[in-house]
Amino acid sequence: MTTRRWQLAHGRYLDLGPKAVVVGILNVTPDSFSDGGLFIAPDKALEQARRMVKEGAAVIDVGGESTRPGFAPITAEEEQGRVLPVIAALAASGAALISVDTYREDTARRAVAAGAHIVNDVWGLQREPGIARVAAETGAGLIVMHTGRERQKLPDVIEDQLLFLRKSLAIARAGKVADSQIVLDAGFGFAKETAAENLELMARFSELQALGYPLMAGTSRKRFIGTATGREPGDRAAGTAATSVILRLKGADLFRVHDVAINVDALALTDAMLARETELPPGP
Repeated sequence: MTTRRWQLAHGRYLDLGPKAVVVGILNVTPDSFSDGGLFIAPDKALEQARRMVKEGAAVIDVGGESTRPGFAPITAEEEQGRVLPVIAALAASGAALISVDTYREDTARRAVAAGAHIVNDVWGLQREPGIARVAAETGAGLIVMHTGRERQKLPDVIEDQLLFLRKSLAIARAGKVADSQIVLDAGFGFAKETAAENLELMARFSELQALGYPLMAGTSRKRFIGTATGREPGDRAAGTAATSVILRLKGADLFRVHDVAINVDALALTDAMLARETELPPGP
């Protein structure tokens, strides 16, 4: 499997390809769909971050505003008040790479200054295109996510992915972001209206490799997993791990999850099988 070096801020990088990379979700919010309020206190947030790193997360993704369906928007000042102290403390500890989950240019800039290495934009640069400028100026890694919110989608799930993400990539290029800084995220659950739509996106995920960038999967505890398993959000760790395995086999490089340990183990076994496949001679 080809190795691609993902350029990050502060002179850091991640090698993507041969080994799956797990990104631990740290929501410092009162209202996220499955863990709202659990880690809003800075000491609880840092304790959870340390736990996820110990379990094998290479990146901690810190978010200060819920993006669940029907979420209540907050101000940039409130978002920054939640995420910046946690990012600064994590950066001081040096325990892991840090991502900030934001669509605001000012928050992104302040977060990178506080020590974040990556900016994760759930609006794919199409809410505040200035995030591209932040990434270009700081060298930060940039996760560009697909969303179907607030627009008319194309009927075909992959055609809509390609339409949206190509527009986002054009914004990134106009902002002078290097290709080596970019990872794409299919945005499972973000205005994918039915479980069937999410399952089709998962089944056809490998088609996104045509865009030529590393891919991140963010299925963790999503509603379509609950539809398939009948389980509530807090009980969807095994279902999430199953999607991680499927998406690894279809070309995903990074996996953004709440439940780190089970996904690390599932992906380690998947990677071991993939490595073994490359060593075996062709069959008769």
